[in-house]
Amino acid sequence: MAQVFLRALPAVLIVTGLIFDLSTPSGYTGSPFFSAAPLVAAPFFALGATLLTGGVATLSVLMLHVRNGTTWKVEALTELVTVLTVSALALLINRVVRRSGRRLASARGIAEAAQRALLPTPADRIGGLHIAARYEAAEADAFIGGDLYAVQDTPYGVRLAVGDVRGKGLGAVEAVAVVLGAFREAAELEPTLEGVAQRLERALAREGTRRDSLDAVEGFTTCVLAEVPRGSGRLRVVNRGHPEPLLLHPDGVLEELAPAEAALPLGMGELGAWPDRVQEWAFPPGATLLLYTDGVTEARDAAGVFYDPPGRLRGRIFSGPDAVLGAVVADVRRHTRGGATDDMALLAVARPGEREPARRRTVPVVQRHEE
Repeated sequence: MAQVFLRALPAVLIVTGLIFDLSTPSGYTGSPFFSAAPLVAAPFFALGATLLTGGVATLSVLMLHVRNGTTWKVEALTELVTVLTVSALALLINRVVRRSGRRLASARGIAEAAQRALLPTPADRIGGLHIAARYEAAEADAFIGGDLYAVQDTPYGVRLAVGDVRGKGLGAVEAVAVVLGAFREAAELEPTLEGVAQRLERALAREGTRRDSLDAVEGFTTCVLAEVPRGSGRLRVVNRGHPEPLLLHPDGVLEELAPAEAALPLGMGELGAWPDRVQEWAFPPGATLLLYTDGVTEARDAAGVFYDPPGRLRGRIFSGPDAVLGAVVADVRRHTRGGATDDMALLAVARPGEREPARRRTVPVVQRHEE
């Protein structure tokens, strides 16, 4: 509706100027309306339409003075020159706006290509599991930032990663590329999730030393790694300082997969080192694993209350992983009233199967792995 009004506004201004000039004494003029018309047209119309608007406005001023017999008076010539000058300025504004628009479209296309390269949309089905992924940027027309996700079918089963790189801008994007590259290699070669986590740690330390932009001293990446062994109803998780994954059962029961012991994020090995710990949970048919970044958990409403994924999702039943992600994204938007301040990366993985009756919470098994 607003776009329709803006596109009609130049014509409305010219008509208003004509009516005002014709219905008032000769001492009054509609020149301001005629000058405003091409300026309004400049950012919204094509070059030809802007030129036509300026021409009609100039012609209207000239015809009114011819009708009033004041064509050669100083006031008339001043008004005519003013409208001509403003029309020329409108053409210049139009050209600048169009050029900026083309550059923005080009930058947007590059950003989209970069996002597809770094965060390709995974297949709907990988290794017998149903997969859905979403990346929601907090800022309009922003595509990539420091959040990441990855899914890979490996000899050891389907392996997953969701992480959040500290910081913004190109430095964060560089770190995302490092983490994803290391994960894709390590997921194929390392027989354990602990080994994958240590590969990522070493990759960030190596790259941080080589490039100051990654901030070797303060930079870090929270990350959760998960693995679903082929043909197994088990789920293995290693959490490095990341928000806890959720396991949604088909009957509405929700489990928070909290680590038995908190661990430092990746990239903070200089502050302390201890063996990574993998935990196991049952992953029954029909259940959905939900992983997300802190853009979800740190979303606030107008009163400053944080979004609570377990509280919002407990007791709800979804038709599949796409439905889970759609519900979370829509709920966060309602919670923040569209005012989210951080990007969100979400990954949902579901085991196919029929719904099962409610079950008791599974006690995780903790395995220790020494370097």
